[in-house]
Amino acid sequence: MLHIPPYLVKGDQVVLAATARKISSDELRPAVEYLQSRGLEVLFTPGLFDTHHQFAGTDVQRAAAFQWALSHPTAKAILIVRGGYGTVRIIDNVQFDVLRQYPKWICGYSDVTVLHSHLHQLNWASLHCTMPINFTKHAGAVETLLNALQGEPLRYPVAHHALNRAGRSTAIVTGGNLSLLYALSGSVSDVDTGGKLLFIEDLDEYLYHIDRMMLQLKRAGKLKNLAGLIVGGMSDMKDNAVPFGQSAEQIIRSAIEEYSFPVCFGFPAGHIDENNAIYFGKHAQLEVTESGAILEYV
Repeated sequence: MLHIPPYLVKGDQVVLAATARKISSDELRPAVEYLQSRGLEVLFTPGLFDTHHQFAGTDVQRAAAFQWALSHPTAKAILIVRGGYGTVRIIDNVQFDVLRQYPKWICGYSDVTVLHSHLHQLNWASLHCTMPINFTKHAGAVETLLNALQGEPLRYPVAHHALNRAGRSTAIVTGGNLSLLYALSGSVSDVDTGGKLLFIEDLDEYLYHIDRMMLQLKRAGKLKNLAGLIVGGMSDMKDNAVPFGQSAEQIIRSAIEEYSFPVCFGFPAGHIDENNAIYFGKHAQLEVTESGAILEYV
């Protein structure tokens, strides 16, 4: 059974939590002021500004703070404040069953893919979206986050891309950061892609590693039964002195060439300023034509 948390209304509480890299109060101030201006009450997890090397506190501290957020009896959403690395270090020390008693949206991207993927195994919808550390980068992306939390329809037209493959499919959307999906493979947080619309994006990876990750997904059977593939930002890719010979997008297309599902490149989400909100765990229709693509939640 698919679980979709209640949508937010004015006056609801949202919790800001840090599951990975540390953050300062100055870095969060613009996001706090924005959320308050939109009529939401902002709460901080205990020890939100703790530090332990690059992390927002020790693993024990971060797990306890995130558990506090999950168990909060009245908050309706948890916004992970930033990515980096560290969520996978605490995921096995968090009890998610409390969400059934206190349902709420969990929101973020990048390292938050660990949470999205784990929640997908629990049939719990979540929100892939910009995070408070990035609220000043693109007002439109932040607006899509608020729209999604309020349950407003999401519809994204996408410009034509030469590597697209035409087709139409309606299915549950899942996915996230490609490197994290690769790292979670075989774990209890491994995502089930069969019959799904898979969204992927990545940042600052060597092209050969994009190839290795795509081949791993393919060999693990995670590509052949997709309903469709949505490729977001493949940002700041790196190459060796001897060039790999393909772009990240070409590598991805090569890995799924033998399949027939629709493919959309250039979707406006990921490690880019225009990081628009995407529901994971909800049904959407992907339609790709010669003139472009549309992702629309149904």
